[in-house]
Amino acid sequence: MEKQYRLYGYRWVVLAAFMFVNLTIQILWITYAPITGPAALFYGVQDQQIGLLSMTFMIAFIPLSIPVSWMIDTFGFRPAVNLGVILMGVFGLLRGFAGSNYNLVLWSTIGIAAAQPFLLNTWTKVPANWFSIEERATAVGLITLASLVGTALGMVLTPLLHESMSIPTIQIIFGGIAAFSSLLFIILAKEKPATPPCPPGEDVRALMLDGLKSALKVKSFWLYLFISFIGLGLFNGINTWVENIIRPRGFTPTDAGTLGALMLIGGVLGAVIIPHFSDKQHKRKPYILLGFVLSIPGLLGIAFATQAWLLFLSAFWFGFFLISANPVGMQYAAEVTHPTPEGTSNGLIQLFGQASVVFVYIMEVVKTSDGSFTPALLLAVGLLIISALAITQMKESQTV
Repeated sequence: MEKQYRLYGYRWVVLAAFMFVNLTIQILWITYAPITGPAALFYGVQDQQIGLLSMTFMIAFIPLSIPVSWMIDTFGFRPAVNLGVILMGVFGLLRGFAGSNYNLVLWSTIGIAAAQPFLLNTWTKVPANWFSIEERATAVGLITLASLVGTALGMVLTPLLHESMSIPTIQIIFGGIAAFSSLLFIILAKEKPATPPCPPGEDVRALMLDGLKSALKVKSFWLYLFISFIGLGLFNGINTWVENIIRPRGFTPTDAGTLGALMLIGGVLGAVIIPHFSDKQHKRKPYILLGFVLSIPGLLGIAFATQAWLLFLSAFWFGFFLISANPVGMQYAAEVTHPTPEGTSNGLIQLFGQASVVFVYIMEVVKTSDGSFTPALLLAVGLLIISALAITQMKESQTV
């Protein structure tokens, strides 16, 4: 009997368009982090108010995640992402036109932040519609890669551009890139191929409410929600406060941009290499555990290194292992919660991860009187150890 399913080459076009919009929204998220001090002076505000521009993305995600997941699972990823990219493009440009008015910048940032759930909550939905089960962790890894490249570009380009142009001009440039990527997605993306990419049973999903109830009965999924809360909390916290973390040790905003970029370059490599082995060996849990355990030495280096080479090496190491666990873990969660819709399981993971804004805030609160973030980073090491213990209690996915 002839197969009723096949893979289409156009899946790579859809994936590329989706990767591009994820890349650009990360640029818009992180753009102020490596120039926190100069931006505070430009807008006439405190460092905390510049940090709020990054935290807004996490705060907005919390009330929007579940409704957006419902939209994705009800209407499909293309209408949902179209709405998100329109918000991203419009408010990305408006933030540049806000000039030196901090309040307008903040409101524009809230508009961009509202777009983020439409993109993040479809990370597993796009691969599920277009890719075979053997390729999905790799596809999620490539989306993760695009997201990391966007963050790295924001980290590196912002301080470099700030040497020759104003902050509003930088924002107009980044907003223009976001608008262009949005237009490409709207033109190129299709909801699904003419025939399914996998055999019957691998693509059947429950209704959202039933799927949500089913997912929350799975112990391993709860454990993964916990570790995603920790992992994304550390990632967001270090990126939000990157300049403040290394400033007391005499490092510059350019060094902060380099640290962030190297952490993300390591993450890019990890997100490409590790999911490939996970797919080939049909294992998820060992690779999630590997990522969390081996990221600890890198985090210690970020906390204590006083020499640039050691700081940068530690950042690369930390990024490679911690970030590699994310695409494998998201695909693991989609598998252990089957037949919960991918948009629902993905949305819950992202919701818990963005709720880690609490940790980002705590990092700033517990810093020492001289501005050191060492206590917060040591707390983070302890949380990584607890996460590793939680991973050992998860059951391996039976779908791979």
